[in-house]
Amino acid sequence: MSLFRRRRQAGADEVEEALLDDGADLDEGEGEVPDEDDGYDDEAADRSNGPWDLAEQPDPDGYVDLGGIRLRGRDGMELRLELEEATGAVSSATVHLGRSAVQLQAFAAPRTEGLWGEIRAEIVAGIQRQGGQADEVPGPFGRELIARIPARSPDGRTGHTPARFVGVDGPRWFLRAVFHGDAVHKPEAAQELEDVVREVVVVRGAEAMAPRELLPLRLPDAGAAPGAEAEAGAEAGPGGYDLNPFERGPEITEVR
Repeated sequence: MSLFRRRRQAGADEVEEALLDDGADLDEGEGEVPDEDDGYDDEAADRSNGPWDLAEQPDPDGYVDLGGIRLRGRDGMELRLELEEATGAVSSATVHLGRSAVQLQAFAAPRTEGLWGEIRAEIVAGIQRQGGQADEVPGPFGRELIARIPARSPDGRTGHTPARFVGVDGPRWFLRAVFHGDAVHKPEAAQELEDVVREVVVVRGAEAMAPRELLPLRLPDAGAAPGAEAEAGAEAGPGGYDLNPFERGPEITEVR
């Protein structure tokens, strides 16, 4: 896993640029929507293989501690941390592997019910308002969304860029993962990033929190990431679309 290093590009820029290599159209790389009859659970995520609650994995080895979530390091992984511009607080973590990436955020949730069902509907409505499209399909984590989000390339071309929204309801927490690049439509590219998501440990904490409140994240300890350096830059989803269904401010990015 690479160390933090200075990088000018924001979180999803390099994945988007990879999709645009050699003059490719923004819509290129989209595959077929998965069949409804593929054996996946239509609703709840099966957490028997993760993601985990801290009570289920209290002392994981080889993990990077980011506060509200812990990630297992792996060869070739680049970790980018987005920071709130106003407060400097870490708002999300994005793992890059090759031409794919997954953005991770964890939120507080009610004790008695999950959030993913209502959040899916909000994401669909938001994308449609922007002129995009989102299809609800079965996936390895339960119901998920395959979206085509309006985007503009650096040379001014317009089109749509793909994204895949996954949500997992845990005990008093909700984990959201947004896949970009090849991992949206290519199962072989998605597998390793799906493993990253399954290995996540969510640290909810005992304090009272409002539903949908972001679990606090932080930079890893210096010993976990020697030579850490920060580089400011704007962070948004492909084409500038805000992929977060919750309200939050502008972000800057730090790269692992």
